[in-house]
Amino acid sequence: MPPVSADAPQWLLSSWIRSVQAAGATAPESEIRATGLALLDRWHETGRIYHNVRHLADVLSRVDELAEETHQPDLVRLAAWYHGAIFSAASSVAYATQGGEDEVASAALARTELVELGVPEKAADRVKALVTALARHKPLPHDDDCAVLCDADMGILAAEPQRYKAYLIDIRQEYAHIPVRDYLEARQRILAKLLDRKALYTSPLATGWEDAARQNLAAEAARLGKELRKLDESSASARDTEDS
Repeated sequence: MPPVSADAPQWLLSSWIRSVQAAGATAPESEIRATGLALLDRWHETGRIYHNVRHLADVLSRVDELAEETHQPDLVRLAAWYHGAIFSAASSVAYATQGGEDEVASAALARTELVELGVPEKAADRVKALVTALARHKPLPHDDDCAVLCDADMGILAAEPQRYKAYLIDIRQEYAHIPVRDYLEARQRILAKLLDRKALYTSPLATGWEDAARQNLAAEAARLGKELRKLDESSASARDTEDS
């Protein structure tokens, strides 16, 4: 997977402008740029430790890597821009289910802002549908563009071990307010669902990521099991001390 460019902010903004114009926007470039800068501000919000600009750049890089599998690559890129535009790590319930990304609200924002920039409604509706589909993290049947977007978003699971470790640290920091046991159990449920899937990636070019992702997930699941057992032993020891 390609590394994120060191000058990511400038690269991102140029990419944004190209994609919006390719989608049919009629607004002047200055307006497109202003909307892109506002989006970047969202991705820079306080509390985004993992779901930040680097994650956005990673997803866009993976979309580029898989672009030949898409029918409308620039709409997929725009969906990537908006997929985590509205985010909050505040709720432990949100993390336990699908994380802090609000795909429904983000999808609505995408449609509103793209139409305001003169993107045809049909194209804006398509971006909205792609973003909404990410709430399930499973592509719609026979939808190659959706498959690429989902695979690009989950590409981090196939990262080399050190990068995967850094991802886990960032995710934990992002949800640092969640008690340790609650976090570990929620993470364990997420891993179980992922490992139970017949395939993690569905676009042809991304299927090569499958083995690495499953190795990372299996190793993490094993570590989580050990950490939970240690917590159980610690709790049992504390109860024995109180009873004695």
